[in-house]
Amino acid sequence: MLSTAKRVSNRIIGNPEQTVTTISTESYLKGLVKDPRHEAVNYFTSLFPILGWISRYNWGWLTGDLIAGLTVGMVLVPQSMSYAQIATLPPQYGLYSSFIGVLVYCFFATSKDVSIGPVAVMSLTVAQVILAVDAAHPGKWTGPLIATTLAFVCGFIVLGIGLLRLGWLVEFIPTPAVSGFMTGSAINIVAGQVPGLMGITGFDTRAATYKVIINTLKGLPITTLDAAWGLTGLFALYAIRIICDQLSKRYPRRARLFFFISVTRNAFVVIVLTLAAWLYWFQNVGAPVIERDLVNALAPHIPVATIILLLEHIAIAKSFGRVNGYKINPNQELIAIGVTNTLGTLFHAYPATGSFSRSALKSKSGVRTPLAGVVTAMVVVVALYGLTPAFYWIPNAGLSAVIIHAVADLVASPSQAYSYWRVSPLEFIIWLAAVLVTIFSSIENGIYTSIAASFALLLIRVAHPRGYFIGKVTLTRNATESREVFVPLRKDGVTDRYVKVDPPTPGVIVYRFEESYLYPNCSLVNSVIVDYVKENMRRGIDFSTIRLADRPWNDPGPTRGNSQAAEAANNERPILHAIVLDFSGVSHIDTTAIQALVDTRNEVQRWANRPVEFHFATILSPWIRRGLVAAGFGIGTPSVGISNEIAPVVPYRGGRREKWWDDASNSGLEDIETHSESLPPTSGTVPIVPIETPFFHFDLTSAVRAAEAGIENPGERAETPPVKYL
Repeated sequence: MLSTAKRVSNRIIGNPEQTVTTISTESYLKGLVKDPRHEAVNYFTSLFPILGWISRYNWGWLTGDLIAGLTVGMVLVPQSMSYAQIATLPPQYGLYSSFIGVLVYCFFATSKDVSIGPVAVMSLTVAQVILAVDAAHPGKWTGPLIATTLAFVCGFIVLGIGLLRLGWLVEFIPTPAVSGFMTGSAINIVAGQVPGLMGITGFDTRAATYKVIINTLKGLPITTLDAAWGLTGLFALYAIRIICDQLSKRYPRRARLFFFISVTRNAFVVIVLTLAAWLYWFQNVGAPVIERDLVNALAPHIPVATIILLLEHIAIAKSFGRVNGYKINPNQELIAIGVTNTLGTLFHAYPATGSFSRSALKSKSGVRTPLAGVVTAMVVVVALYGLTPAFYWIPNAGLSAVIIHAVADLVASPSQAYSYWRVSPLEFIIWLAAVLVTIFSSIENGIYTSIAASFALLLIRVAHPRGYFIGKVTLTRNATESREVFVPLRKDGVTDRYVKVDPPTPGVIVYRFEESYLYPNCSLVNSVIVDYVKENMRRGIDFSTIRLADRPWNDPGPTRGNSQAAEAANNERPILHAIVLDFSGVSHIDTTAIQALVDTRNEVQRWANRPVEFHFATILSPWIRRGLVAAGFGIGTPSVGISNEIAPVVPYRGGRREKWWDDASNSGLEDIETHSESLPPTSGTVPIVPIETPFFHFDLTSAVRAAEAGIENPGERAETPPVKYL
């Protein structure tokens, strides 16, 4: 009864019953989650990486962390207050963001080098968001409340991305795109701080960068006394760094001393420029006030703020992990950023993320573990409770000098830009577009431009993959040792142009895919193969014997006056016998691509007017194998039981069919899902590829030999050599 019901249901759904062993969904799901309880425990423990190393903490690590923590703290305090100025917030909010950033991050971090806190690009974005919201709702919300709400919403979004393990989404934005908008943003920030450095007022410093530069040049004649503080501070910052670098080269034994002297230059300049003081406490600590209307007002700005928050941090964390020989977990880093910004709202902090300059300083200081962040947090607390009087009355020109000095290093160097051009000219264009749009429009438009251009380039590469028709080259080391390799028939810029490439045996076509075979590119690949067949292989139908009325409208064949010459030229071409597809570059295949492959088979067989073998080499995935088997590939030349459509969009009944279809009969084989495993062999050797799929081959060499053997000795085929069974 059950077998009858199963047979009826298979007939209803049109199941192409097979006896070929393929992967089943049941076995796949079992292998995906072997022990759910163990996986759940690992997931929750992975949320706190500190548990993996804190038990091994020692005095040697503590020394390095103390030095690095104190060093970063001396730079973080003046920088954070300067960045708060960019964000149009009071200085203490920069300190609040710094404190919570370095403190919370150490519990969730997978990078020992990254330092969390206010950064220039994020601060500028916060300023633009505050300006936009206040323009739309004048006086309804204060700047600190807008900034804190933005931190909460963006932090919550990033936290969700990390918890759901969606960190791979960040990989869709390439390095040149990130570098492009960071370079443009750095130029934007520097241009916006020059008026403050010179004491020039009377225009909007948040306007497009080119407008700010023009207005600054116009305002040079009205420079005020603030320029004395700003230019002196900026000169001192660069002078101390250059002198210390030169002394380090001249006296290598004292390089570490000069390094720490250089590190203190920010604090030194700020202290010298300070005129008065006033004590700031954690006067704004408390539960955040999140208003729904404010969240709605922030909605248009949340995407760009979130992108900056996660992109800059992940790029920095990966960079230092690569330099210092460890691997970060992007998902966990997103969790760390999300928790930092979410909890930061308790201190009314504004959005914080990874800082390149402070992370580089932390790395150079010899940091050993993320616990150095706790030491840095203590430095910030001391500044808040004891040293703020020395910071509060810092001139705006002095803060502008610190900002310009810190941000200038974010601008990509000419050698870095040239390296983008050398590696990928198209990505260099994306980088340049991001820089120009950021300068002449805004950071938001620069980010969207770089992301959109990167996605467009990715889609173009997927939709227009490279693929080659392959020939043979014999490599000889000596008189007794030689082997065959397969290279493109046409010059590809990689193989030496003087190498002679021999085409395969006449009647055999070998094509290599260099991209996954998916719905965006399958039609293009189908056209390439079919057009090549029509240009180089013999047409199997003699049109001279077919009346004009019986010829298809889209392929009428040669004209009457040219029929003999066309027939002679056609007869000189080889008869198509087999097509070999190299799947070594195909990691995925989908339903649309399988249908396109079926269309290719139908079109070439219609052209050749005979069955054509399809051989597949180096199939990488059991799901690719399953899809090919479902379409009738691999098991032999399809002659019965295979439909012209493996995946019809709408049911189609009737119409003209090939003669072989009308003569076909059902083979009555079993369900594909019931054959996920094959029985072990009883002999000592087995073929490396199952014998039930003789047209699937382990490598390209065996596939080509099998196709050529079918021409030389019809009915016989070179098989893949057996291997010893273990």
